[in-house]
Amino acid sequence: MYQIARKDKLSELEQATIWDGIEAFSQTKVPATGRYELAFVLRNPNGELFGGVIGNYDNFGWLWIDSFWVSEKLRGQGYGTKLIGLIEQEARKNGCEHSHLTSFSYQAVEFYKRRGYSIFGELKDYMPGHSRCWLRKSLS
Repeated sequence: MYQIARKDKLSELEQATIWDGIEAFSQTKVPATGRYELAFVLRNPNGELFGGVIGNYDNFGWLWIDSFWVSEKLRGQGYGTKLIGLIEQEARKNGCEHSHLTSFSYQAVEFYKRRGYSIFGELKDYMPGHSRCWLRKSLS
């Protein structure tokens, strides 16, 4: 009999097995979706991490920005704009024409809007007084 177990964090092998299973099923319905990881990190001269952007893109021309962070002490100095620009540029080089992401209203929604993203979905009061927003942008 199969068993279901709760996990707080998947191993890399478990995550890869799940993604591979999704990809194998998807390929029976649509052309190869592909999943290509992208990441850029911001470090100081000592190698300490002060920011980064993590995402992936697929064979359908979409970049997904999964995670994005810049240390509070470096915000407003252009590093966030540079990180987003780099991941978008790399995605374009690999055939992406669109980008999408999610953010909370108290996080970076306005930052993304200033960089050409627009909200296409919103869950108001996802947390009391705050929305969860889905944003997209044309990269072409």
